[in-house]
Amino acid sequence: MIIPIRQVVALLAVVSLAVLPTQAIVYRPDRGQLAQRNLLARQASSAADSTAASDASDSSATGGSSSKSSSDSSSSNSASSSASSSADSESGTAGSAGGKKKSPALDSSSGPFQFGSPTQNYPGVLAVNQNGKTNPAKPKLDTPINQKSESRLASINSVDDWCTFGPKDNSKPLGDVEAEVVAYCTKPRNDARVIPDGTVTAAHFVKTPLYVQVMALGDFTKINFAPGDTGGELDPHGATNKGNPVGGNVTSNISGKDEFYEEWMNYVGYNIMCFRVCIAGSDQAPPGTECEHTLDRVGCNWVMPGNYAPDSFDTCDADPAYPPGIYVMDGQTSSFQQYATGVFTDEEGQSHSYTNGNKKAKTPSAAQSLPSSSNCKVAPSIANGIKSIVPTTSKPTPQESASSKAGSGSGSGSGSGNGADKQGNDENNTDSGSNGAVSLVPTMATLAAAVAVAAGAIFI
Repeated sequence: MIIPIRQVVALLAVVSLAVLPTQAIVYRPDRGQLAQRNLLARQASSAADSTAASDASDSSATGGSSSKSSSDSSSSNSASSSASSSADSESGTAGSAGGKKKSPALDSSSGPFQFGSPTQNYPGVLAVNQNGKTNPAKPKLDTPINQKSESRLASINSVDDWCTFGPKDNSKPLGDVEAEVVAYCTKPRNDARVIPDGTVTAAHFVKTPLYVQVMALGDFTKINFAPGDTGGELDPHGATNKGNPVGGNVTSNISGKDEFYEEWMNYVGYNIMCFRVCIAGSDQAPPGTECEHTLDRVGCNWVMPGNYAPDSFDTCDADPAYPPGIYVMDGQTSSFQQYATGVFTDEEGQSHSYTNGNKKAKTPSAAQSLPSSSNCKVAPSIANGIKSIVPTTSKPTPQESASSKAGSGSGSGSGSGNGADKQGNDENNTDSGSNGAVSLVPTMATLAAAVAVAAGAIFI
């Protein structure tokens, strides 16, 4: 059953590893506009990256070893549409011959995604929720370095000026602490923690008419991921609609000034990170559709296709990708849903069981297409010559140490929270790379890779 988040408190169900290769694909004729994709199920789950999974050699980065304890929702739909969605997803085979499901073959003749005429003024683009209590009122560069910061304000501006959310310490897998993660940034900004030099080994930034996106590889154990932690997914909703993390907010200055944006998704694990911020919308591509963040078991490459090449840094313009989980096959639009089952409790305290998708159906091996890019410019590695962390009340200076280059990285891993008062100021971000802080001191011994996947309740 699918119930709006405002009416439920999710109780999580543990899904065995055997579920991962048997997530559901539901063939459903497009109902006129992608805006009506509120009939797709939303859920949170472990963020294992199985896009490259069939070829990757690192099993911990390709699925099945992460745990997660958060559920996900969208706050914009009615109970009636939820009930319709529930019935639709349970019948589940509309549009497929004879009711039989098969793995979809990508329709190369479909061409690029036709996304209409997006605008920043489209409903749901600019944030309307309050800024988090631990965040500064607006994004700002050159704030004091504080590696114990509780700030949850992330900015996605350029290939060398971006943030990701991550654990406060490495005592638990990310999936167990999503509501309380904090921001880590490549520059001293937003009163957030800084990403030490040598952490990021590859970064690729793209600007599209619908979103900005950064894709990075590196050693994120330096920002408190336990080795082998395949991570999780952060978004502006979460189990209580207060965000994962609670109070998490995201900005970008890609329009020429800092803006708080409503829809975004951040998948991050011990060796891979991707972050998409939806900066415009249209009837064909509402921000909640293009930033559809509930398919996170399949990870970065699948949900946010793009350039994940190791040992390189660049920035490009690009076409928008098809919305995550949307496929064009035989001239029809179909949608993918992850399989999950569990129990949730509504606001009256009544328990309800739900089943989403079909356990026997196979997961598509890739996204609909890889968007084309242009105007690519090579960028230097993320490093600004600051090697050590200065006292938390001080600001970094380049003279404090010698330059530190980023090392090599791996090419696969796991992938894998909103709004704010619309405050902002123009910000000139022309300086280079990272802040130069050294790695954080581990707070406990290396954790074994998690052995279960928790699938959250499914919502509209």
